[in-house]
Amino acid sequence: MRFLLNFLYYRRRVIAVILLVAAVFVLFMALYGVPIMAYVYAGAICGVITVGAAVGDFLRYYRKYRLLCGLQYEILFTLEHLPDSDNEVEQRYQRLLETLHTEKTSLISAADKRYDEAVMYFTMWAHQIKTPIAAMSLSLQELDTEESRELSENLQKIEQYVEMALCYVRLDSETSDFVLRRHSLDDIIKQALRKFSPQFIRRRIKLVYEPTETDVLTDEKWLLFVVEQLISNALKYTKSGSVQITLKPEKTLSIRDTGIGIAPEDLPRVFERGFTGNNGRADKKATGIGLYLCRRICKALGHEIEIRSDKDGTEVFIDLAANDVDTRE
Repeated sequence: MRFLLNFLYYRRRVIAVILLVAAVFVLFMALYGVPIMAYVYAGAICGVITVGAAVGDFLRYYRKYRLLCGLQYEILFTLEHLPDSDNEVEQRYQRLLETLHTEKTSLISAADKRYDEAVMYFTMWAHQIKTPIAAMSLSLQELDTEESRELSENLQKIEQYVEMALCYVRLDSETSDFVLRRHSLDDIIKQALRKFSPQFIRRRIKLVYEPTETDVLTDEKWLLFVVEQLISNALKYTKSGSVQITLKPEKTLSIRDTGIGIAPEDLPRVFERGFTGNNGRADKKATGIGLYLCRRICKALGHEIEIRSDKDGTEVFIDLAANDVDTRE
């Protein structure tokens, strides 16, 4: 009913002219004393013709409307199936659409090219900067002083920030190199622990690690990034106490710390990009990118990540069983 009312409103000028012509016709016939039956016959014939024309016009209007509704998303990519224009005005509108579509395609192509060049440059820069970082790290390991250990820790943070930036770029790329295979979960965890072992020792934070003795279907490099980020956060916000890494039932990896915890009002938003919460505002150096990347990576790998926190610390859960089907025959 609403569509019919819209059609009548669209044709309101034509309807007004028809009614005006009919009124003039009746008036002149009355002035010349034409018999009443002539009114009836003429009115019936004109009515049938008008109704037939109106029905045909309504059907054409409806078909074009349905066709345009179907093109709502297709028109973003092509103008090939636009309906035929009935008049010069519609032709002009279609030419405007063609001009806009051509310009949009050109702008998208130029933007994609600039983005690809930026990604290529940044990727090259990130790989190149790892060489002096590795060289400085080796030099500091030979010194073995309190100052050198502190410098090594800060250098490790720089390397981690480079990895985060590179990860951010790769995730937005259409060619993210995810390769799902079965890997030993303990091998992945131990790689992360070896990287952060100097921090555990230097800051006297106890590590409680129970070997999982299980394998998971995942991408080793990307899951390693997630585990490293979570251990880094645990160390960052734990001034004293311990970090515990265990495997819960149904292949759920748990990383729990005895740190300052997360405010209840911040928990629902910890995975949002750029959100730092109360702890981040107090730290002044938090970026709000780490957990955002962890969630995106876990989603891409088919894992699920969850955070719980209270006054005794924070615990992160990674459900590794969501996509864990045995691909071995």
